[in-house]
Amino acid sequence: MKAPFSSMQAPKYGSFFTLGLITIWYSSNIGVILLNKYLLSSYGFKYPIFLTLCHMMACSLLSYVAVAWLKVAPIQHLKSQKQFFKISALGIIFCLSVVGGNVSLKYLPVSFNQAVGATTPFFTAVFAYLMTLKREGWLTYVTLVPVVTGVIIASGGEPSFHLFGFIMCISATAARALKTVLQGILLSSEGEKLNSMNLLMYMAPVAAIFLLPAALIMEKDVVGITIALARQDVEFLWYLMFNSSLAYFVNLTNFLVTKHTSALTLQVLGNAKGAVAVVVSILIFRNPVSVTGMAGYTLTVIGVILYNEAKRQSK
Repeated sequence: MKAPFSSMQAPKYGSFFTLGLITIWYSSNIGVILLNKYLLSSYGFKYPIFLTLCHMMACSLLSYVAVAWLKVAPIQHLKSQKQFFKISALGIIFCLSVVGGNVSLKYLPVSFNQAVGATTPFFTAVFAYLMTLKREGWLTYVTLVPVVTGVIIASGGEPSFHLFGFIMCISATAARALKTVLQGILLSSEGEKLNSMNLLMYMAPVAAIFLLPAALIMEKDVVGITIALARQDVEFLWYLMFNSSLAYFVNLTNFLVTKHTSALTLQVLGNAKGAVAVVVSILIFRNPVSVTGMAGYTLTVIGVILYNEAKRQSK
């Protein structure tokens, strides 16, 4: 009688493990956005480039530990100088997208930041067409109409709208889409494809090297200011370290959730994540919202869901 009992329990523990992974994925994704906002806006640490540098240094160290020591994913070695240059290009675009997103959080509420970020499918479709001449089905393009329309409505109804913050957020969203398309082009051959953990392990150090001089030049005396803040307030140091670690765990849990569920599950969870982040941020930061703004964001989310479904059906 023991064998049937144990076989019945296995799926239960498996589902608990998957649920735990999804919970950690949600927590790390929403947590890093809210903590970025807190540090850059509420706390007054106005150095988004240096904050992104901390993220990339943490990703460099922790991704190496995860892949090389903990064997979270099989290590994949670079096979040529050409492949290294391709990954370096992706790393620079990757860090620019993160910097843009962090800069926008200085000026925009999380709710509006997430609304603009939801337009990634629009930019992905545009770049895919411009760079590969890949055409989607007409239905896919139709679903992009509510995605863009929703952001236009949300922009008009956003009480805390800031033009520079909006431009940085749109730029970050476009850079994120560009990286996705370029990754498909540059690492298209079987010998050059890398799983997300290995790609992060190689991209993050390139991004950190790129960001170091940028932070020192554009954010003068940021190292001295950070050290002084850490001495004055030990909690700040813990916030910075925890925030940087969370930035890595976003990528780790993203990889693990995909591995233990499916890319489609991650897509569905991603659609809901933005809405959860919006609600939590409004409760925490008490930023003013309007009916028009929320209606626009809702329309964008509906458009994204329809877009994902149209893409799935066209495959």
